[in-house]
Amino acid sequence: MSRIGKKPVPIPDGVEVKYQNHIVTVSKGNNQLVQKIDPSINVEVQDGVVQVSRSSDTKEVRALHGLYRSLIHNMVVGVDEGYEKKLRIEGVGYKAEKQGNKLVLSVGLSHQVFMEEPAGITYEVPGPNQIVVKGIDKQLVGEMTAKIRAVRPPEPYKGKGIRYDGEVVRLKEGKTGA
Repeated sequence: MSRIGKKPVPIPDGVEVKYQNHIVTVSKGNNQLVQKIDPSINVEVQDGVVQVSRSSDTKEVRALHGLYRSLIHNMVVGVDEGYEKKLRIEGVGYKAEKQGNKLVLSVGLSHQVFMEEPAGITYEVPGPNQIVVKGIDKQLVGEMTAKIRAVRPPEPYKGKGIRYDGEVVRLKEGKTGA
């Protein structure tokens, strides 16, 4: 049996979890996330915890067991605390700024790159070379962070570009170094 799937998901105070017609709804205040659940997975909400179980022992259902438990846990944490990812910009003249609900990146291209905030995501620019992506949906936060990084990923010779905070970029020697 799945080790992840067996763990109950604790529900913090103020968070409401509902399960009806194979749809899990997690809400707190005006934050709400919805996830459709496969019919072969059973979800029970009682006594401040969510317990996920499976109906059969086939390989596909065993794989879905841990997946849906993790998705429900991410929804509960996202609605309660939210998620954030940080990016750093390295390079002379490279910078980011916020104009309204748009992120403006100047990263050595012939033009500035404008990225609009999708629903449920907010961008923060605490400094000219820092970007913080915040939201309640873990998948959407990660996806938008990856899209921003893809504008100018770090290059291997000087390390210039956009990287995740804490990401280590191994630098190569130039052609005269050998």
